[in-house]
Amino acid sequence: MATDAATASCELRFDSGRICLDLLATTHPEERLDSVERLRTWITGAALVPPGTPLAGVDAAWLEEFRELRLDLGTLIRGVLDGRPADGAAPAALARLNAAAGQAPPAPCAVPAEDGLLVRRLRAFPERGELLSVVAREAIELLTDPGTRARLRRCEGDNCPLVYLDTSRGRRRRWCSSEVCGNRERVARHRRRAALPRA
Repeated sequence: MATDAATASCELRFDSGRICLDLLATTHPEERLDSVERLRTWITGAALVPPGTPLAGVDAAWLEEFRELRLDLGTLIRGVLDGRPADGAAPAALARLNAAAGQAPPAPCAVPAEDGLLVRRLRAFPERGELLSVVAREAIELLTDPGTRARLRRCEGDNCPLVYLDTSRGRRRRWCSSEVCGNRERVARHRRRAALPRA
């Protein structure tokens, strides 16, 4: 089981700049939230819960609701990027996002660790709606803050649909990952230049 969790965490990405965008990234290049175990790994990796929080209560219903929220986020965020107002399919997605945000997030508390330093824990096992609320509230902040919304970008990599928040100096970031899509672009550019003298 530990190997499965390690494999899943390697395939999951947490570098988009927002938890809600990291949730969107779980669809590329294939479905990443394909099991309850991967959802548990994503919840922990996205820091929705403190490290060490037991997630035994996560089940297929959780998986379904996280995927539904992801679909609604995709509709709304891609609508913003495409310059579409919240109409068409978006009102239903917006209503579901607002409903998800309506639940209170899980209540944290500070407890002493073995070394005496304070660490964050949750007062009780987090409910599904509470964790969905954390993602939905963050998405609402992203979608309603003009400054943050203006930094939303779609990756310029070939066949990469990922969305990220551009926090770079000068707002010139072009790829979801310089190591992945950026590197592919640099290799392709090098090959094109190398092919010119032969042509």
